[in-house]
Amino acid sequence: MILTNDDGYRAPGIAALRRAVERLALDHAVVAPAEAVSGCGHAVTTHAPLRSRPENAGGWSVEGTPADCVRLALHKFVPDAKWVVSGINAGGNLGVDLFHSGTVAAVREAVFHGHKGVAFSHYIAKDFRIDWNRASDWTAVILEDLLSRELPPRSFWNVNFPCVDTQAPMPEIVFCPWDRSPLPLQYRFDEGEARYEGVYHERNREPDHDVSVCFGGRIAVSLVTL
Repeated sequence: MILTNDDGYRAPGIAALRRAVERLALDHAVVAPAEAVSGCGHAVTTHAPLRSRPENAGGWSVEGTPADCVRLALHKFVPDAKWVVSGINAGGNLGVDLFHSGTVAAVREAVFHGHKGVAFSHYIAKDFRIDWNRASDWTAVILEDLLSRELPPRSFWNVNFPCVDTQAPMPEIVFCPWDRSPLPLQYRFDEGEARYEGVYHERNREPDHDVSVCFGGRIAVSLVTL
């Protein structure tokens, strides 16, 4: 199993993901970007060298994108891996976020090559701080379930954790479609510069799709087919 992300090799989210995988006693290796490259989408490096270095516990950091990390891992570092698990991203990857998310792109790249994958993200509302230990516990529960399920060809799972009170029990897990609603187009123009001012939480949403499920305090699990 390959673990990766787009927040960087030393991000708390991938440490939480690793704890969840270790709790399930799954063989794994971390191959992740050396630095944060959030929002890079499915960018890959083809016209410049990719520098990588070994890290503690048999992992590798790569000066590249999440998709680069998966390509190198499958070609060289962990060629016998069956699954790629990406995250836990600090921020939601819901609906059309699928297209600009580096977290999700890592899993999509794996699926292109015939492997299976799961992307984990944690929505962050204003003034909310992620409890990474709790997120790790939720990840272990959901990952164990998803690994036991039949995954259709050219498909992967996209999981988003909601913001809930620190004393609340584990939220309900809802299997739901992903929302096709576009993100808000709101910009402020000043002296030839445009600054995006769309509010993530105010995005359009379809009932019972991943955005509304997650914003409503439940864990959204969506099957994405290429």
